Formats: sequence, C-alpha cells, structure tokens
Amino acid sequence: MPERPSPSALALTPLLLFLSLFFGVGLYFTLQGEEMGFYRLQAPVAALPALALGAWLLWRRGGRALDTLLEGMGQPNVMLMVLVFLLAGAFANVSRAIGAVDAVVALGLGALPPELILPALFLVAGFVSLAIGTSMGTIAAVVPVAVGIADAAGLDMALVLGAVVGGAMFGDNLSIISDTTIAATRTQGARMNDKFRENLKLAVPAALATALLLAWAGEVAPVQAPVQAPEAAPAWLVAPYVLVLALALAGVNVVVVLAIGLVVAGVMGAFAPGSYDPVSFGSDIYAGFESMVEITLLSILIGGLAAMTRAAGGLEWMSRAIARLARGGRSRRMGEASIAALAAGSDVLTANNTVAILVSGELARDIAARHDITPRRAAAVLDVSACVAQGVLPYGAQILLAGSLAGISPLLIVGKVWYCWALAAAAAVAIAWPRRSVAPPPAQNAAQSRD
Repeated sequence: MPERPSPSALALTPLLLFLSLFFGVGLYFTLQGEEMGFYRLQAPVAALPALALGAWLLWRRGGRALDTLLEGMGQPNVMLMVLVFLLAGAFANVSRAIGAVDAVVALGLGALPPELILPALFLVAGFVSLAIGTSMGTIAAVVPVAVGIADAAGLDMALVLGAVVGGAMFGDNLSIISDTTIAATRTQGARMNDKFRENLKLAVPAALATALLLAWAGEVAPVQAPVQAPEAAPAWLVAPYVLVLALALAGVNVVVVLAIGLVVAGVMGAFAPGSYDPVSFGSDIYAGFESMVEITLLSILIGGLAAMTRAAGGLEWMSRAIARLARGGRSRRMGEASIAALAAGSDVLTANNTVAILVSGELARDIAARHDITPRRAAAVLDVSACVAQGVLPYGAQILLAGSLAGISPLLIVGKVWYCWALAAAAAVAIAWPRRSVAPPPAQNAAQSRD
C-alpha cells in the first residue's frame, strides 16, 4: 500500500488558482457587458497555470511531478469518461443529422403542454438514472432530446440542462447499482436497503420541491423565441433513442450502449429522407468528436491536477483539518456536518464523487463512531454530500458533458441544477434538526460491516 503523503495546505493552491482563473476571467468580461464573457478563457487553458504550480509544489516536496501528472491523466476512470464523451458527441451529432432529434421533438411537443416539459425531463432523467445507476449514461442519452425540445419550445437552455442533470444526480444518488451507493455502504459498513431508506428521507423532499419549481418555471417560460419543430421527420426515426434507453435500462455498459446506438443511427440514416451515405456518417462521427475536444482535454488535465494535489498532501491536510474539527465536539450534528464537509471537499478536489467517497470513507467511519452516528446515516450523508458537490461543479464530468452536448458554458448550468441545491438544503436541515441518537450497539455495527 502506498505511503500516505504528509499534509500540506499549500497543495490546495493549484486548484484554487484554476478556479480563480476559470471564474474570475469569465465574471470580469461578463461584468464588462460581453454576452459570451465566460467563453473568453477556455477551461483547459485556465488549467495550465494550475498544473505548472502543482508540479512545482510536488517537485519541492521531493515527489515525481511528471510521473504523477501522467498517472493521473491516464487513470482508467478518466479514460472511461473520455470514451463516453467522444461516443456521446458522435451519437448526438449523427442522430441530429439523420433527423432523430427532430422526430423526438415533434412527438414530445405533441404529447406534453409546455409548462410540464421541465418537470417531465427531470422525472425521466431521474427514472433512467435510478434504473441504470449512472448519471453520465443518463445525461448522454437524455440531453440530446432535451436540447431539441428546448429549442422548439423556446425554453431556457440552461434551465433545461439543469433539470436533466438534477434528475440524473437524483437517480445516481439513490440507485442500488450505482458505484457511489456501493462505495458509501461498503466504506461505512451499512446495509444497502438501510442506506436507501435513509437516503429517501433527504432525496424525496428535494425532488418534490424541484419538480414543483420546474413546473412553475414552465408556466412563466418560454424566455426565448420558439423554433418551429420540423414536421417532415418520420416518427420511426426515434428508434435510436428508444434503443439506447432500452439497453441502458437493461443494464448494458454505457460504452456499449452508445456504440450500438451510434451504429443503429448510422444504418437508419440510409433509409431516412435525404441522402445519408457512409461518407456523411463518418464525417458526422468526427464532427461529434470535435465537439467534445474541450471537455476531453479538461477532464484529462483535471485528472492530472487532482493526482498531484493528492500526492502533495492537499487531500490529507483537508481530511485532518476536518477530523480535528469533528473531535472538537461530541454532538451528532458536529459529526454529520464533518462527514458532509469531508465528502464535499474531497469531491471538489477530485471532481469525481465515487473517488471522493472512497478516499474519505475511512475517516468518515471513524467520525461516525466517535459521534454515535449509525452506519446507514453516515453512508447517506456521505453519498448525498458528494452528490451535491458533483452536481454543481462546473468542471465536473456531468455538467461538462451536458454543456458540451448543448453548446453552452458549464458556468451557465451550475445555478440551474435546482435539485442539487434543494438536496443541499434538505441535508442541512436534517443535520441541524434535533433528534435522539439511535446508534446501534457495537455488535450490530460489526454485523453490518460484514454484509
């Protein structure tokens, strides 16, 4: 097992530099009156000074800066995200080219009144994500349809994407086959069904509040001039999306799902109105890849930055600081707040909620034991807090993918993921709400840890 690095608060400065550049430049130009102010500095470029600073800090501590950077950039999780990004971009572009999006838009607008489109997209994304256990796969499948409907109905694109991302995070946080749920229960020694019931107390009120807010927003929308939905697209062109959703619900790996959907969309293009030949198919696939260049580069660079931050002791420093804070009081509230801060902070540093849960799980379990917090409660707080942070990170994979598929800045989506903000409020109220401790005896804790 690799030796844990000595803690260092200075190791957090590269990430702070990246965030300062990413937000600061965009905010400056926006305040200057530029409509596209957040596009003046691309996120991968903003990451370069942070990488240089991170490499220098790690080198000063005697670490292997270049090796650590390359290992972080080439992590299997990072490469999996990159592959999903590329396939999602290709599938979305080919589907749009053959008329599949137009067909779905025409059917969707005909079946739903405008005021119910937003809550419907939220619920559909939540159901799909709950069934397949992955927010990334849900966003890749649902966002292209949502974008077409948003254009045709004249809805605020950022709000539409926020509804889909929120639904995807809702399902991912609750699904019993989600990697975050499995990681949270295993690290805390909790039973899956116990954690699910505990999680429901937080997620359901937040989801209901979000659905009501989206229904209200749908009544005051549209805020843009609606685009006339095409009438010429045959209804059978919705088949690629139906197939993708069906395969996802059947539990097929998201990479396989998108690959099959891409091939089926290309084959159906040959029978669609107009001329769609293999050359067009290949060109559209590559154009889809090109649309994902920014998100792909940023994901790879952030993977390297997170690895150097961890190796330089930034994550260790944060964990110990939170542990000291937790030991300063014995109340259940202090313990749960410390677990929440640990999970959210780890996610900010790693931009991956599963990794955040894994790296903070051992310390969270220790905090729970010290403060008489049940394993199921600790697992729920850990998972919810990482979910909230991941759902609003402008450099997190979920918002980056949604923004890239729609062609808008991820910073415009952050404030519109209402579900994650509602979930944060629900968690804060639950932590602050006075209640009796119901920690199981040590024997039960031990039994649960063996499940």
